[in-house]
Amino acid sequence: MSNLRIGVPSKGRLSELAGELLKQAGLAFRRQERSLFARVGEMPIDITFLRTDDIPVLCAEGAIDMGITGSDLIGESGVDVVTRLALGVGKCKLALCVPDDSGITSASQLAGKRVATSFPNITKNYLKQHNADVHLVTLGGSVEIMVTLGVADAIVDLVETGSTLAANRLRILDDIGRYETMLIQGKNCQNTELADRVVRRLEGVVIARAYSLLEYNIKRDKLAEAEKITPGFNSPTINSLEDQDWCSVRVMVKQGEVIGVMERLDAIGATAIMEMQITNCRL
Repeated sequence: MSNLRIGVPSKGRLSELAGELLKQAGLAFRRQERSLFARVGEMPIDITFLRTDDIPVLCAEGAIDMGITGSDLIGESGVDVVTRLALGVGKCKLALCVPDDSGITSASQLAGKRVATSFPNITKNYLKQHNADVHLVTLGGSVEIMVTLGVADAIVDLVETGSTLAANRLRILDDIGRYETMLIQGKNCQNTELADRVVRRLEGVVIARAYSLLEYNIKRDKLAEAEKITPGFNSPTINSLEDQDWCSVRVMVKQGEVIGVMERLDAIGATAIMEMQITNCRL
């Protein structure tokens, strides 16, 4: 059977994120300068470096077996691929934006106006739902300046922090969708067993990045209360201490909740509360 072929972005921030994820999952490779191909060291996997927006189409056409790309580009391409795993990075939203001083308050009011975007298919479908027949200006980049240049009355573009919108005196009128980086698989992939191994490896990294390992000591008569605060992924690990009135607890906690959880544990008398990073896991 031929090697499994995985397409990853050839450049940009998403290329760096994809490379870090694969290497952390044990899929190490070395890319020669300007090379379009690389080989994973210990597995029959070939890495192909591609334009991010070409990856969904090439995966659907069978040129690659799997790919890492944005869910916005999957939706824009309209191709039929299998979404295997959300990778937890590259999160953003696609938004309809108008000038700060615009009197437009709904998408339906854009009828007859000009709308600039790099996502014509998603935008058409959205505006059709709002009965807005517009003149669509399809661009490859720098969409946010099109209102200032007089090219468009509104834009549909990806928004991360909103700072670019503020700089161009734009405001969000409506959120069209939320997107993130995904691992996809073509329906004609032959080496499904190896593809499943790749998914499991990446899944271990994604989960590990979302959680921290918390350890603390708690009196046994407070253990039930502590377990309500830290129920864990399935359940916490509990060990006896030399002092039989105390026990040690080890538990996974979502990273965004760690500080609050530590404060609640401290309030009920927990001691030696420590947060540790998880680099990989299997659950």
